[in-house]
Amino acid sequence: MHLLSVEHITKSYGEKVLFEDVTFGVEDGDKIGIIGVNGTGKSTFLKVIAGLEQADSGTVSVGSRVTVRMLSQDPAFAPGETALEHVLGGDSPQLRAVRAYADALTAIELKPGDEALQEQLIKANQRMDELDAWQLESDAKTALSKLGIQDFDAKVETFSGGQRKRVAMAAALLLPSDVLILDEPTNHIDNDSVAWLEGMLQKRRGALLMITHDRYFLDRVSNRVIELDKGQAYFYQANYSRFLELKLEREEREAASEAKRQNLLRNELAWIRRGAKARTTKQKARIDRFEALKADAPKQAGGKLEVSVASSRLGRKIIEIEGVKKSYGDRTLIRDFSYIAVPEDRVGIVGRNGSGKSTLLKLIAGRLAPDEGTVELGATVKLGWFSQEHEEMDQSLRVIEYIREGAEQVKTADGTTISASQMLERFLFASAMQWTPISKLSGGEKRRVQLLRVLMNAPNVLLLDEPTNDLDIATLTVLEDYLDDFAGVVFVVSHDRYFLDRTVDKIIAFEGNGVITHHTGNYSDYQEFVEKHGGGPEREASAPSKAAAAKTESAAVSGAGKPAGRERALKMSYKDQKDFEQIDGWIADAEAELASVAERMEEAASDSVRLQELAAEQQQLEEKLEQLMDRWTELNELAEKIAAQK
Repeated sequence: MHLLSVEHITKSYGEKVLFEDVTFGVEDGDKIGIIGVNGTGKSTFLKVIAGLEQADSGTVSVGSRVTVRMLSQDPAFAPGETALEHVLGGDSPQLRAVRAYADALTAIELKPGDEALQEQLIKANQRMDELDAWQLESDAKTALSKLGIQDFDAKVETFSGGQRKRVAMAAALLLPSDVLILDEPTNHIDNDSVAWLEGMLQKRRGALLMITHDRYFLDRVSNRVIELDKGQAYFYQANYSRFLELKLEREEREAASEAKRQNLLRNELAWIRRGAKARTTKQKARIDRFEALKADAPKQAGGKLEVSVASSRLGRKIIEIEGVKKSYGDRTLIRDFSYIAVPEDRVGIVGRNGSGKSTLLKLIAGRLAPDEGTVELGATVKLGWFSQEHEEMDQSLRVIEYIREGAEQVKTADGTTISASQMLERFLFASAMQWTPISKLSGGEKRRVQLLRVLMNAPNVLLLDEPTNDLDIATLTVLEDYLDDFAGVVFVVSHDRYFLDRTVDKIIAFEGNGVITHHTGNYSDYQEFVEKHGGGPEREASAPSKAAAAKTESAAVSGAGKPAGRERALKMSYKDQKDFEQIDGWIADAEAELASVAERMEEAASDSVRLQELAAEQQQLEEKLEQLMDRWTELNELAEKIAAQK
């Protein structure tokens, strides 16, 4: 079913063309991810489609019965409105029925014997039955809870900006719409909430358009991608993984076409320079072709973002945290936490919103003092702090002034020295744009400037607090590459699962009530453990030791009072023998099944629902193969010991 049409829309700000002559349609079931470098106009693009802004030219046509709903970055709320009231405050018949029933129930509680009110309650009850609206309030509370809002009756005006956006998101998900438009829906929500939202959007009917930097989220939810690049829109019938392949193919074709154009241009230029006279029709046509070739040059490339900044030397003592406790009122966020950082540590910090992740970074940075315990930094430590918000930026400063406050010059990783202006150009801020006031930048451009300022100070310990918020995928990719070569220590708070998997090898998990646990591995490793064992990594550390202790104790008891002598000969049980004979075949079968699933995933690249099913099947097969390999190792070690007895 066709829902809306976008025809030849163009939008500019001053001399900057955000997008030009864009045409496409949206069908029922489309889940479209919008991708582009910060400042390319992604949010404006969505606002034009939603009817919140006018295009300079072109039209957006929406079906007569099609409802379009957009969750903006800065949602509006009524004064005194509670979280639950906002979510249930839509204008659909079901939501009106829920409110009417709630009002009737409240009225009859105040006047129990009033027959008119009883009749009103009966009618409201019947209307709820007719519209099957009984589940709505429960769904609203579930959505708020899953998005980290537990106090449903709290007034929204008392919430933080992130909490307000989560309330608005719960309302957007609950209110019926044919086309749902989301601008950075994964910002300000924790990992568990992102996973829940991912599942909700996969199952949701209708169409979806969204901007997001979360690559796992984009890969699993989207089935179409629109890339905005240098004023042009490129369309891909694919999820994120397939989009990367198709984009590479497109760029290779464009490079080949440009090489051919340049070659023709050189030939025509040589002919012109030999003194061509525009007298004959043939000569004039050739000169016209030369002019056409010059005019056919591709739009100037946006450049490639580069991060090449040296870091300071780091001594042996880095960060030592001992017995730290931190509370706010009656609420304990951190209880008896200790950690010693080692060279090249890459530590991811995860947990529910409000659990204390950012508080831990502030304790390390010395911006907060612990209630108990100590935080000691080595003498050579030079901290780089990349915060969630822009409150540390003077919005009245121009971009170049803000950067020069940090350093006039900077030494790059290869030892050369360049100016602040040159470094800004590497960060895709052209000379003219460097004199733009920070207040005029987009949210993503502000984050990019803030990141450059942090790195220009040559830190050797980086504290990154939600670094993926508002940064585009291109910038995140470059930051990830920079961290690969960064010689110092990194602590990162993030809800971006891909970024954590890509950059960290340890996880510090806030489990609630001040309990913090440690886990070796990236975020996927941590999540896999939690899913298998139903608990935090603290159990991981204790379980093997308890098992080993039990095994040792058992051996001591069984051996007590027995004289030392020849040990009992080892041999395989009947089951061991049968498994030993068949284990290689089982492993081969499991590997073949995995290969088959991988092929089917390749074929289903544009079907996000099918991909999710195949991904679950792949995970089960990988776990099965891992168990088989463990069994193979166990049986072969036993066979070797038996052979050594002979």
